[in-house]
Amino acid sequence: MRIKAAVIGAGSWGTTVANLLVQNVPTILWAREAGLAEQISTTHRNERYLPGFTLDARLAATADLEEAVCSADLLVMGVPSHGFRDTLEAVSPCIRAWVPVVSLAKGLEQGTNKRMTEIIQEVLPGHPYGVLTGPNLAKEILAGHAAASVLAMSDATIATRLQDLFATELFRVYTNDDVIGCELGGALKNVMAIASGMADGLGTGDNTRAAVITRGLAELTRLGMAMGGKPMTFAGLAGMGDLLATCISPQSRNRHVGEQLGRGRRIEEIIEEMHMVAEGVKTAPVVMELAERYGVEMPIAEQVFNVVHRGRPAEEAYRGLLRRRRVREMHGLD
Repeated sequence: MRIKAAVIGAGSWGTTVANLLVQNVPTILWAREAGLAEQISTTHRNERYLPGFTLDARLAATADLEEAVCSADLLVMGVPSHGFRDTLEAVSPCIRAWVPVVSLAKGLEQGTNKRMTEIIQEVLPGHPYGVLTGPNLAKEILAGHAAASVLAMSDATIATRLQDLFATELFRVYTNDDVIGCELGGALKNVMAIASGMADGLGTGDNTRAAVITRGLAELTRLGMAMGGKPMTFAGLAGMGDLLATCISPQSRNRHVGEQLGRGRRIEEIIEEMHMVAEGVKTAPVVMELAERYGVEMPIAEQVFNVVHRGRPAEEAYRGLLRRRRVREMHGLD
């Protein structure tokens, strides 16, 4: 039996993953807007999110959720965290039993503080679940540059079978049994990328950027371990790899937000001019709540929260970090 895949969400990453899948299995992409679905199907382009790139001619798109999901053997959720639950609930009457569900979202649900795979378990109990994550900038992958990612599933056998569906000659996919760690790495690094962007916006040097990235990794590792993730996961593609790409790339939406904040702009005007989601903005308050719940120190994340949600100047936030009490480098990690 030949597997059919459905990708829900025609943003830059959802479209890119659908374009990878269609090289191995028949794939349909769901777009919220009928006009965008038609554009993808007829012109093989997604000018709203991926202008200038031509998609695989075999990739079909639809604005009909039932059409996309009813015959799918694999469901890939490419919608942002704030719309994940509602979209999954809309999918639930259409999806067949036991179909694996893979999340692409790199965020946490506001209000419940839950990971996307926890939402999958609530809305679609019994379905195998997992996450595809890593240093994966959509435009670079579509441009044909080599990249690697991690697929972490609740069922190791299913992970191995799905591994080949996502992989191409230039997109290498590894498996990992640490769903919690992989998912948290993808969500928490967005907050650190805002911090890295703020450093760039303030005109600091490479020493500062290196310190922010390294100490940011220590923070997300501390919280990730406290929540059940494995320490080595955060040293891999889902942790350090994704953190590096998101903190240094001009394509990173979260880094862009931080850079603009560092230049003194208000968060409201930055968000208003963006038509794609910077997950770190919504994740920052969730991270603060989780850090308090698990008793984990996260000074960089705290300063990002203060700048983004309390209007604190970025320059003042950086001075605050330097005034912190002195601790061992591995504090909280050993």
